[in-house]
Amino acid sequence: MTLPTRDDLIDLVYHEARVIDEGRFDEWLELWAADSYYWMPLDYQQEDPKNMTSLMYEDAFLRKLRVERLKGLRTFSQKPKSRCSHVLNRPSVEAFDPKAGEFVTRTAVHYVETRLDDQFLLAATVHHHFEMVEDELKIKLKRVDLLNCDAAFGNIQLFI
Repeated sequence: MTLPTRDDLIDLVYHEARVIDEGRFDEWLELWAADSYYWMPLDYQQEDPKNMTSLMYEDAFLRKLRVERLKGLRTFSQKPKSRCSHVLNRPSVEAFDPKAGEFVTRTAVHYVETRLDDQFLLAATVHHHFEMVEDELKIKLKRVDLLNCDAAFGNIQLFI
């Protein structure tokens, strides 16, 4: 079994952001472990995604459904398609324990999403939890803590 390095974790965070920015969503789906979650808490200190309301808590099925909607020919809310840009601080490795299979990064992110005349900016702290699946590093949990998580939002179409 090949173990990841700290640089492998950091490279994967940058790669994931680039894949989203370039709209390569099928490739993005391949970065995730089968039993993984994309979580955007409603509260900055929220600890429980299952018994508390979240802005998003998406498993593999919901992520795939959202990607299919983004690609759909009859998705009129995506004509023209939304585009985004991520600006990432260098991710820090918060946990690196190959024996326990625990790999966690923390990244400060500025995210811009645009469609037609609308553009909005979000600031977030993102924690990626990774696991090894058949010698490949996969995302097990991506927690996106928006700086203004308690604000009223319009639709966030893409992925931060």
